[in-house]
Amino acid sequence: GTEVVKALVFRVDAAENRGVVIGVGKVHQKPGNMQSGAVADITGVIESSRQAIDIAMTNAKVKKIGKSIIGIAGELVKGTTTTVHYNRVNASLEIGQSELKMIVQKVQEKAFERIKKQLAWETGQENIEVKLINAAMVDVSIDGYHIQNPTNFQGSDVSMSIFNAYAPLIHLGALETIAKSLHLDLLSVAAEPYAVARSVEVQDMSDFSAIFIDIGGGTTDIAVVRNGGLEGTKMFALGGRAFTKLSALYTDDCRIWLGGVEISLSEFAETDLLPSRIFLCGGGSALPGIKEALASPEWADALPFARPPHISYLQPKDVARIVDTTGELNNPQDITPIGLAHLGLIEILDQEKTLTQILQRSMRAIEDNQ
Repeated sequence: GTEVVKALVFRVDAAENRGVVIGVGKVHQKPGNMQSGAVADITGVIESSRQAIDIAMTNAKVKKIGKSIIGIAGELVKGTTTTVHYNRVNASLEIGQSELKMIVQKVQEKAFERIKKQLAWETGQENIEVKLINAAMVDVSIDGYHIQNPTNFQGSDVSMSIFNAYAPLIHLGALETIAKSLHLDLLSVAAEPYAVARSVEVQDMSDFSAIFIDIGGGTTDIAVVRNGGLEGTKMFALGGRAFTKLSALYTDDCRIWLGGVEISLSEFAETDLLPSRIFLCGGGSALPGIKEALASPEWADALPFARPPHISYLQPKDVARIVDTTGELNNPQDITPIGLAHLGLIEILDQEKTLTQILQRSMRAIEDNQ
């Protein structure tokens, strides 16, 4: 984090399909370590991270860590859902593994080009090197019927939507250097809003729609989930650190921040109404007036919400399948590391085998072709 390094040690309880947090460590970053959610001083972040991990391991009474997952944020971390419609030549033929791989590859190639163009437009630089860090299946349908896995189905029109998160190579390289210096066996680097949005599970995910707003020290991360699928993420470089403590100026800061949220959400409003449930988390979510500002009629009326927005705080107990035995994770600022633990649990237990494996292979293929 921009303000604080947060380290959790959790044990995988495969029999109960859950992760159990057994150690927590938190250390304040030194000034200059981070800038707008990105690493600015590698040596400084290594030192803060080492202290946080040592505290967490001491509390957990463990001497060795297995796999590790690290969160990444920042303005240039992009997440978007791309949909491709594919007309099959032989509708009576069952869809096999090779055809499924080909369809996924088409989606991923289209998504990669889209992200490259977006970054070039935003930064004015044509050749920013980016890497795919997270991929998740959002929706699959054949001839209009929604299904979980298209393998062995017949039909002519296949529609596939995949969420992809990309990060600049310079930011990823910094995190990989940090992980290597700390001797961490890196399972993955994950976009933080992606981890937060996936951390909530309900009985019928197809009916679940919400907006997640994670306010950190240097950035605000937004994720939009519609009908159980992550539609996209947005980040902008304004977090709790930028808010003045002077009451006369605080209202202006809050208004500027609210404008950033509105701009970020406006893109998601181009195709459909916005979800009316808004979940807040992150250290900055505790700033006075934030919840009230989001509930103000003037702001809500400027965007096409399905209903007047209902704002609530995301609490550690809301994160699925992660149990805290330390008693130290008790407010919304702890959601991001708990969400990363949840994501790590999913990857370790490999609960989405077939499609996940195909997505991972497509990620490697894109890397090889860069």
